[in-house]
This record gives sequence, C-alpha cells and structure tokens, in this order.
Amino acid sequence: MSVRRLYLDRGVGEIRGVVTLDGQPERLILRRDDDDPRLLLGARLAARVESVEPALNTAFLDLGGGAEAILPFKSDARPIRGSLVEVELRSEPRRGKLAVARLIGEADGAPRILQSAPDAPEQLRAAARDAAIVEGREAREMADEAEAEALEILHPLPGGGTLAIEPTRALTAIDVDLGERKGGDAKRVTRQANMAALRESARLLRLKGLGGIVVLDLVGRGHDGNALLTAARAAFGPDNPGVSIGPVGRFGTMEISLPRRGRPLLEQLCRADGALSDRTLAQRLIRRLQAEGEAQPGARLVATCVPDVAAAAAPLLGQLVGRMGARFSLAEDGGRARDRIDVAAA
Repeated sequence: MSVRRLYLDRGVGEIRGVVTLDGQPERLILRRDDDDPRLLLGARLAARVESVEPALNTAFLDLGGGAEAILPFKSDARPIRGSLVEVELRSEPRRGKLAVARLIGEADGAPRILQSAPDAPEQLRAAARDAAIVEGREAREMADEAEAEALEILHPLPGGGTLAIEPTRALTAIDVDLGERKGGDAKRVTRQANMAALRESARLLRLKGLGGIVVLDLVGRGHDGNALLTAARAAFGPDNPGVSIGPVGRFGTMEISLPRRGRPLLEQLCRADGALSDRTLAQRLIRRLQAEGEAQPGARLVATCVPDVAAAAAPLLGQLVGRMGARFSLAEDGGRARDRIDVAAA
C-alpha cells in the first residue's frame, strides 16, 4: 500500500510544502512572499469583464492590481463586457499564458479577492488528510531534495534504465531508456520497464507541476496495450478529474492529457533561459546562512555571491536577522560563477 507523508518548510521569504509517496517526493508546493494572491490556484475573486471574444468563447478579466485572467464560456452563457462576475482561479498563469478562471456567478463592487487561495498547509492536508505534517530541519532537507529532483531532466527507473522528461511549449516529451536493465526475457524486461516508467512519470510530472499534452515514448515493440492502459489509469488516478489517456499508438507512444493547475516548478525556480533565477539562488544563500547559523550559534557569518544574487538576497537577509540576530552579512564578488555561494565565518 502506498504511503504519503507531508513536510512543511517555513523558510525565510518562502514556504515549501512536500508530499512524498513511499519516501520519494511527489509534490512540491512553493509559495513566496512576493506571489500575487490573486493568481493563486483556488482563489475566489470579483473580476470585471474587460473584453469578450465570441469567436473564441473566451472573456478577458481584470482581477484588480494589474492581474488578468481568461474566462472560457459556453456560447449560450456569454458574459457582458463591463460586468462584474465572481470567479474561481482554476489554473495559475504560465510563461506567456494567462491564468484561467471558472465562472461562479454575478458580483458587485470593485475587482477584489473574495476568498484567499488555500495555503500550503491546507494543500498538504488535501493530499493526505490523516498524515502528520513534519516541520523543522527534516522538512527543509526534504524540500531541498524535492527541488533538486524537480529541476532534473534525467531520472533513474527502479530496476534500471532512465526517464528523460523535457517540457516544450506544445507538450511534454518523456523518453524511456532501458539502459543497463538486465533480464533474460527481453519482452518481460521491456514490460517491467514500461510499467515502472508509467508510475515514475506520474509522480515526476506531479512533482514538476507539468500538465497539458504528454507523449510517452515506450521501449520495445508488441506492447500489451490493455495492460499499459490499465497501469496508466492507476498511475495518473490522483490527477483526476480531467485526465485523458490514449491507447498505445503504432509507433509505440502513449498520449496523456493532464489538467493544468499550478504554475510549473521550472518557471517558479528558473529564468526563461533555464538558468536558476536570482531569487532562487538568493533563497539558497539564505538557507545556507540559516543552516550554518544553527550549527554555529553566536558565530558571525558572511555569504559571498555575485552582485545580482546579493541584491535579491538583501531583503531576505533582513528577515533572517530578525529571526536569528544581527550576525549575518553579504559580500559581492562579480568574478565568480553566478550559482557559486560561499558561507564562512566573518
């Protein structure tokens, strides 16, 4: 029987929640103090209909504070331009894409938040209601592990072989590779690898926060399509409602459509070019300082990094000082790699 456990890291400037499945990270919830609360999954808002596109059955909404969303509608339920409606955010914005809302009813007044989105502890409890939430150092380490795995492209398969998961603008491609997987019966080996790939793909896609069209390139030929379809339905069951799974095609691929809900972790952690953002590196710097400060009570510590990361870390450092005392400082070094962070006694 699968076991899920919950971890909550209340960091400086961010909160990270982790759900593990049989000891491996399955979900990573990331909330930072500069997130716009209007654009978080599950928020209920009063929004003004700014424009209506009948040909697309889509309305564009003003959520207030410069935030926008789109509202799909049925042809017989077209909203009126300028009206105020109550909506729930069903999909967070992605790079180049607006958030998606669901119509609840009419509203009045001005665009505003009517009910805040569920916070990280609430989201964790929804994943495993009977599990206790672990906090402290163990939670921080588990969140670090989940974040590192979410950023990887290649992932090992249980029993041997690898998965390569690469998102594009159109879809997410997953390649299954047998690698050094051993066995005398080739058909049995490929079947086991494909079954393992389905389970791991489901877990890793949830961890990375990826949705939309997924194309899984299976290994081998002559697949047992019914068995794979049954395994896929079980693996992706936790992502329902909204999952659609196609049969294995003539080229040995399986297509899966997953609902888009949260913002992908890669977009939260990285710049458009795929490199870690200054904010993500700043968060790592602060965690390093915090860990060293806990290990060396009373020591004065300095973190050295590139200027852009130092600028992103400065307001977070102020929060850390408020928690642990004025014994931390930053030093800039423009000649080092931007992801290099050193922490030492001052």
